[in-house]
Amino acid sequence: MGEPSRLADAEVEARLVRLDSLLERVEQVAGPTADAAREAVRGLTELYGEALARVRDLAGPDVTARLTGDQLLDHLLVLHGLHPEPVERRVAAAVDRIAEVLRRRGATVELVGIEGSVASVRLTTKGCGGSSSGLEEAVREAVLAAAPELSDVRRVAERAASAFVPLESLLPAAAPAARPA
Repeated sequence: MGEPSRLADAEVEARLVRLDSLLERVEQVAGPTADAAREAVRGLTELYGEALARVRDLAGPDVTARLTGDQLLDHLLVLHGLHPEPVERRVAAAVDRIAEVLRRRGATVELVGIEGSVASVRLTTKGCGGSSSGLEEAVREAVLAAAPELSDVRRVAERAASAFVPLESLLPAAAPAARPA
């Protein structure tokens, strides 16, 4: 008997989207059958979460670090509250990764902070604002992929350009000293 076939990341993503759609449909239905379906999903989720916790505990820190390198396992560790890295560290790493890509496009991004379930970032772009919406969405996707427990990523205002004006330029020009005749 051979090894079961594995799903590529794109196939996993497609199945997650499909599952989300099905779960939304179940949530909209009332009645005992829908209640039983929701309870079955919750029970399976708890049981699989416990199994994943046991795998993580048996694996130790080296293997756990490798598990977090897999997109699906990383997401499941977050979902079950088992991820070894705190949300702040995962978001900071995601911002650092996307910052390199943005630099090549003439933009910068920095993590301002996380408050509750919302991350705040400062995205600075050059040129027209139309191109920044795509960059903003890329930042949002990168952050939420690293920390799906967050509900939003908000862009805060760019820092104002320095408006330093030398004091001498504000003072009236000194009249030249009168020369004796």
